[in-house]
Amino acid sequence: MRAKFPWLMLLVSCLILSGFARQAAVPPQAAPPDDRRITLDVVVTDHSGNPVSGLQQQDFTVLDNKKPQSILSFAASGSAGKAADSTVQAEVLVDAVNAPFQGAAFQRDQLARFLRRNNGELPLPVSLGLIADTPSSPTAASEDGNALAEELESNQFGLRNITRSQGFYGGQERAQLSITDLGRFASNETNQPGRKILIWLGPGWPLLTGPEVLLSNKDQQELFRTVIGLSTALREARITLYNVSATTLNGSLGQALYYQTFLKGVSSPNQIQNGNLALQVFAVQSGGLILNESNDLDTSIADCLRDARSYYTLSFDSAAAKRPDEYHSLQVKIDKPKLVARTRTGYYAQP
Repeated sequence: MRAKFPWLMLLVSCLILSGFARQAAVPPQAAPPDDRRITLDVVVTDHSGNPVSGLQQQDFTVLDNKKPQSILSFAASGSAGKAADSTVQAEVLVDAVNAPFQGAAFQRDQLARFLRRNNGELPLPVSLGLIADTPSSPTAASEDGNALAEELESNQFGLRNITRSQGFYGGQERAQLSITDLGRFASNETNQPGRKILIWLGPGWPLLTGPEVLLSNKDQQELFRTVIGLSTALREARITLYNVSATTLNGSLGQALYYQTFLKGVSSPNQIQNGNLALQVFAVQSGGLILNESNDLDTSIADCLRDARSYYTLSFDSAAAKRPDEYHSLQVKIDKPKLVARTRTGYYAQP
């Protein structure tokens, strides 16, 4: 059976209209001088996963397509308790589309529990957003967790009120809605300064990938453009994406880990599958975490925000691309034993 994707053209059109899909080619004379400047936010952790501070520029090596690059700027941000940088903000997106009603309610309760930790004192400004049928504005960012929890509970914020078809085509609809909302958020944040931590609270949309799902050349072209647009928007907005989900919402272990098949960046349309657009794939590729092995979601959310306590921001100039949408893999290495650097895993360069 050949499963088609009639919503792809509509989805990509929405992405382009929302402003985060890039043009395939930009005339060199029209490009700004820093068009090839790549900025990376890097979290360095020890063997226990704790962020490490106190490193210097000479401790870092940036590899672009396995080639060392000259680091043009370097800044270290770190402190013992609060966020390392006052410009860092976090938003928790409550997924009311892809979780069942009871699951969405459980996520909301766990989020309220997190917000009330430490007498409601949050380590950095946090806002709440909702993934639902109707676009909505996020709450104002606040470090008062008690006030956010009251708003969450009084407005029944994040409860599922959506009924839609099930099966493959219901999955298509949920994926379209979810990806469009993620793109809208990235587009809105592109011109906002500072680093952003985006926590998607929920299992994410279906991967819609399997032997019975056949993509036409046109389907692959449209999916490839969507991957490029969303990946670029997340990078340019300095968004690190995290996925927090309850174990009970993730299905079998095999289903929960299937996204790992698609973590490698795709360099051409003929390589792409729907799984390359998975929430978990975008999260890992942005330098974020997948926390889906516990029902203790309030602790998982706190673990995501821990990445704001100590991190490093560095930049380099990428080489000119030889063709439009040229994929470059990225790696940051640390010249100290037993330390691991986590950052964006790649980007798409333009001529």
